[in-house]
This record gives sequence, structure tokens and C-alpha cells, in this order.
Amino acid sequence: MADLFAPWGFWSGLACAVEAAPPPFATLDAVLLDLPTLELRGRSADRGRKDVPVLIVAPFALHDAAIADFADGFSLAAVLEQAGPVALTRWKSATLEMKLLTIDSYLAELNVAVDELGGRAALVGLCQGGWLAAVYAARFPRKVAALVVAGAPIDLAAAPSQIVENVATTPAFWLHAYLSVFGGLAPGEHRRMHWTRESLDTTAREALQREPTPALQAAFDRWNGFTLALPGAFFAQATEWLFRENRLARGCFSALGRICDLRAIEAPIFLLMAAGDIVIPPPQTLALRELCPRAKVSARVAPGVHLSLFMGADMLAGPWREIADELAGLLQPPRSRARPARPVVAVSRSRSARSHAPGAL
Repeated sequence: MADLFAPWGFWSGLACAVEAAPPPFATLDAVLLDLPTLELRGRSADRGRKDVPVLIVAPFALHDAAIADFADGFSLAAVLEQAGPVALTRWKSATLEMKLLTIDSYLAELNVAVDELGGRAALVGLCQGGWLAAVYAARFPRKVAALVVAGAPIDLAAAPSQIVENVATTPAFWLHAYLSVFGGLAPGEHRRMHWTRESLDTTAREALQREPTPALQAAFDRWNGFTLALPGAFFAQATEWLFRENRLARGCFSALGRICDLRAIEAPIFLLMAAGDIVIPPPQTLALRELCPRAKVSARVAPGVHLSLFMGADMLAGPWREIADELAGLLQPPRSRARPARPVVAVSRSRSARSHAPGAL
């Protein structure tokens, strides 16, 4: 991360202030709630349903939440419909008026979203949304029916990574100097230039686990080209509290006026990791198994890279479908556990689903 603060980086970043148009969603066609930090998206056909919902807590780091509802046949949201009505947090790119928003600001509005959905939900946290979902589940355990965490930084001491190394070698005052240059924001396009090699080099084929058609390639390029600005206060807290001080794993993470204790989570936990993930190595996520002794935890490691965890065809057809089936058993009464009439993942399944998820820990 140190090169993030090189003089050329400051000014090249300033030239990247104009963001591209946000990517579309494949199935989540309705805005259920519009809050300052997020749009709560869902399906218009699900309005009025009384089932316990599945809420995807999307990443809030670099790219848009459409990663979870990317395209027909490559939509995690569509797969999770097996378990119940699906909603998603589409985090908004920060403006200068949002520069002082903190982690508590986002937890508070996530809490409003859960209340909007009925006050209790199964949370599916993806990458940076995974640690936020885990913090929420520890802060409000009665509101979480189940917790799914995929490729999320939980215990940063569990395995080395480039992000942790970069943070460790970057003085804290450089971080605050960087944010001051951008008016208190961490602009997405600038951060993208200094992201890890995997994220820069991952092709659509690796992310989708299929050879993309021209239309899919264009959709991937559009999604990959749209980045989010983060509030400086949020970005600084996440960098310092998680990646430098490892507060969540150490049991000293403050959340809405209380110390967040992961041992408070009693809901079933499902962990999903990619064997080739160098952004968030699997042990950093797997640590939740030891940090949540009251919860029943199941874990899967599947072939893939970081992005394929959330949009890969094999991931969706294998381990994600298995997780959706298990969630359905938890969230739905037996008489209502019927598969949707329409297929949720239109991909070739010449191999068995078991072959897609070889590691059950």
C-alpha cells in the first residue's frame, strides 16, 4: 500500500474523479428502501412475503454490489432464492457530504434494512460485507437466523496476505495524508490502480469459471470498470481496526456502543472459501469456526479465485446451491420447501455438484 501515497499517485488519482455508470442487476428489480448509505434491493414479486428473508450484505470496498446478481446463470441472488426471498445491500459511492461516516453509520443502516425486512434475516456476507455481517450478528444475535460468510477478512493473523503486509508497512499518518488530499474520501478508481495483483489480473474467464461470450465479457468489463468511493472515516477505521490491529479476532472491536464479541453468535454459520484466493486466504475466514464456539459452523473450500466466489458458475452450481438448500431447511417450514419453477443457475453441470465443492472441513 505504500506506493498508494507516492506523489504521482496523488495526482493521477485526482484525474479519475468521474465514475462510470453503475452496472445493472439481473433479477433484483426493485428498490425496497433508499437510505443515505445504501439501496435495499429485492424482487418486486417478493413484496408481501412473510418468509424469513435472505439478505446479501454486499462488499463495500471497491466494486458494485451487482457482483451478487451479475447475469442470468451467474447470479448468487438467484441461487439463494431457493432459501427464501432475497434482498441485497447496494452500497452507495460516497460523496463529500458522507466523508465522516463511520463503521457505526453503516451498521446502523444495515440494522434499518433488517427491520424493513421484518426484523430477522439470514445474512450472507461477501468479502468486506462478510466482516460487517459478522459484526452485526454479534451485535444483534437475535436478529440473525443464519450467517453465511464468503471470502471475508475475519482473523488477519491467521494467514499472510498482500493487503495485511501493505497496511503493516504503511505509516498511519500517510493514510490520513492520503485522505486529506481527496477531501476526506478514498476514491475507488485511484484505489483500484493499487489493488492486489489477483484483482488486477483476474480475467472474466477466471471470475466466471466459464469462457465468456462477447456479451458476458462486455458486462464484466462494465462491472469491473465501476468503482466506489468510500468515506474517509470508514476507510480509516476499516484499515486500522481490521487490517492493522485485528480487533475483530482479538475481541476488542467496538460496534454501536458495545464491544463486539463473536462468541455471542449462536445462529448456524456457513463458511465458503476459494482455494486459490490470494486476496483473502481461506484461513482468515475459517477462523470464525474457533471464534464462534456457540454456533454450529460448516465450512467449504472450493476451487477458484476471489472473484469466482461470488459470480463463478461452478461455485454457484456447487457449494452455493448446497448452502441455499441448507438455508431452506432452516428458514422454511417443511410444507413450503419447494424449488422455484424456473431454473436459478443456467450453467452446464456435466460434473456433479460434489466435484465443485471438494473440501468440506
